[in-house]
Amino acid sequence: MIQIKNAKELAAMRRACEISAQALKLGGESIEAGITTADIDKIIFNFIKKQGAKPNFKGLYGFPGTACISVNDEVIHGIPSKSKVIRPGDIVSIDTGAALNGFNGDNACTFGCGKLDLEAQRLLDVTRESLHCGIRAAICGGRVGDISNAVQTYVEQNGFSVVRTFVGHGVGKELHEDPEVPNYGPAGRGPRLVAGMTLAIEPMVNQKHYSVSTASDGWTVRTADGGLSAHFEHSIAITAAGPEVLTKAWEGAGWTL
Repeated sequence: MIQIKNAKELAAMRRACEISAQALKLGGESIEAGITTADIDKIIFNFIKKQGAKPNFKGLYGFPGTACISVNDEVIHGIPSKSKVIRPGDIVSIDTGAALNGFNGDNACTFGCGKLDLEAQRLLDVTRESLHCGIRAAICGGRVGDISNAVQTYVEQNGFSVVRTFVGHGVGKELHEDPEVPNYGPAGRGPRLVAGMTLAIEPMVNQKHYSVSTASDGWTVRTADGGLSAHFEHSIAITAAGPEVLTKAWEGAGWTL
């Protein structure tokens, strides 16, 4: 069932999302050659706890980290590790969130370590812009499929592929709520978008084919062909005035659609 939030609930959710975005931004700023993904995870954990919030990924379905930290061909769900060292030219996807006062935030961004090659940088730029395309399509009276189609169209026009196996979702009192928000499919399909819906839109985009596989650790998802993958995500609210980005702090407070 899709949960519609009232004004009081949205106000509470904004703070959880703000902390989530600040934690993600801090994690990205910590990326440098030689740091481990466990180091990044600890930085994010300490920040969220300092804000009086709960790291909502930690322990969820048994996941051991505060953040999913996925490097290069890892799509999502990378387990933070002391043995995974970031090197120059790596792309690092961080997906994390915080819970506060009964509400959750969820967001992700792929960062580069130092100077990236042109194709890796283009993958990041296209994936980030596809997220913006999806958000712009999230208007009252539309359908979830409008978001999906906007993401897929932009990605494929630029020669990349959209992961099918994993999708975005509703977010609010639970980290994962209805409805599912795929990053592919026809416009005009799916649940109607109404004011008070809160969604996590999260394009996962592969450099080559969209097929993925799960590693033996049961968590880490990689591209099946070894190509790079990028992941960007915002939590948003559907409002009568247009989509409100609740986790905008990692993009900068001045970011607009």
